[in-house]
Amino acid sequence: MAILKGIRGVMSLLDTLLMSGKEVLPLVEGGKGISATNGMSAGAWAAAGGVGTVSCVNADSYDDQGNIIPQIYHGKTRQERHQELVDYAIDGGVTQVQQAHDVAGDKGRIHINVLWEMGGAEAILEGVLTRAKGLVHGVTCGAGMPYKLSEIAAKHEVFYHPIISSARAFGILWKRAYRKYGDWLGSVVYEDPWLAGGHNGLTNAEDPREPQDPYPRVAALRIMMNKFGLHKVPIIMAGGVWYLRDWAKWINNPEIGPIAFQYGTRPLLTKESPIPQKWKDALTKLAEGDILLHRFSPTGFYASAVRNSFLRNLEARSARQVAFSAKQTEEFSAEIQAGKKKYFVRSEDKPKADGWIAEGHFEAMKTPDNTLVFTTMAECQEIRQDQKDCMGCLSQCKFSNWSQNPETNYSTGRGADPRSFCIQKTLMDIAHGGPVTKNLMFAGHSAFNFATDPFFSNGFVPTVKELVDRILTGD
Repeated sequence: MAILKGIRGVMSLLDTLLMSGKEVLPLVEGGKGISATNGMSAGAWAAAGGVGTVSCVNADSYDDQGNIIPQIYHGKTRQERHQELVDYAIDGGVTQVQQAHDVAGDKGRIHINVLWEMGGAEAILEGVLTRAKGLVHGVTCGAGMPYKLSEIAAKHEVFYHPIISSARAFGILWKRAYRKYGDWLGSVVYEDPWLAGGHNGLTNAEDPREPQDPYPRVAALRIMMNKFGLHKVPIIMAGGVWYLRDWAKWINNPEIGPIAFQYGTRPLLTKESPIPQKWKDALTKLAEGDILLHRFSPTGFYASAVRNSFLRNLEARSARQVAFSAKQTEEFSAEIQAGKKKYFVRSEDKPKADGWIAEGHFEAMKTPDNTLVFTTMAECQEIRQDQKDCMGCLSQCKFSNWSQNPETNYSTGRGADPRSFCIQKTLMDIAHGGPVTKNLMFAGHSAFNFATDPFFSNGFVPTVKELVDRILTGD
């Protein structure tokens, strides 16, 4: 069924697709992590005829007066706080799914989004799908290799939509696990690792400074899917999607096959979007190049976010770094005094270290790579407190050295890394009104379009329905 007959020629070729058991617009709302996509936004997207996505990463719950319940942790150990986090996530996920279902009015589809490397992913997924039975139509999942995703989804009779960044990754997932539950594969989400916001699937073999054209990568994915008999399973293109007119050659193209498009960044600036107004305002002031693909995340993955003061501080902190030895050796012959401790560095590094100390960065913090980073006392104290307060929001965290694996005594086996940060703390803060300059602000690399897109001119903020209608024109 054609959607856009008579509008912009090639765009008239955009048809509905069977997604998670229903014919819908091939337009998908991106999940966007902690509280940046909720029941209101997902429900509105589904009501407009597409696929709405509820983020089940630390989703919000409400009290009897409709106020957000603060996620405060009382456990004395990391394990106890981790269980509190899982309980919060399940309660919040169910709350948001129910709201999305009510708003959607049985239109479109409702998906939930989880990160496989988030803490307690399996328990949270099981909890939400059990308690929200019949209200969730699909599960999108990335940030890792979610082998058990297909088994869990099939158990609860919902479709699964794995997020990958290469044909090779999908091939591994299919052969090891997904082929056993192929009937429940709803789509394959190809997320451009150079352009998508948030955590990306860039590998060590790929150059973060050399983006690759997504077309041949997605065409290769389709070839592989066809070999597995998945000709009718849609591919969802995610990352770098703004104007549909830019994707004209992808539509009704046999090399690509059934295709849908996922929007993560553009829906942030809608009336139903739950992000605070100061975040929305900041989006309209971005210029091309303001998004940084970085590797400071405690997940160890590459991620894309606005290069604000928060990220610039992390860049500066890592720049104040030298190799060291606790004992004097031929290589590490130069002594420095940092705080109350003495260390030995290479002679060529001593002037740099002395300069940082003189500037007030006199606290030397050890990294797992046998280097020292130099911070102020206040920054050092904040880092150590954040590490102490860890609630296990990731399956394993390089910032705090937490691991959810009891067999390793809940430790990664490596030292805590002060070059990273507590991701749960900063994402919860910015999502609930904290300063946008001093927190991690995820965004895709197309976010600069907010400043030039005529649709958002003169401070106009559309409803989700108005945005979807606009997207369907090709603009």
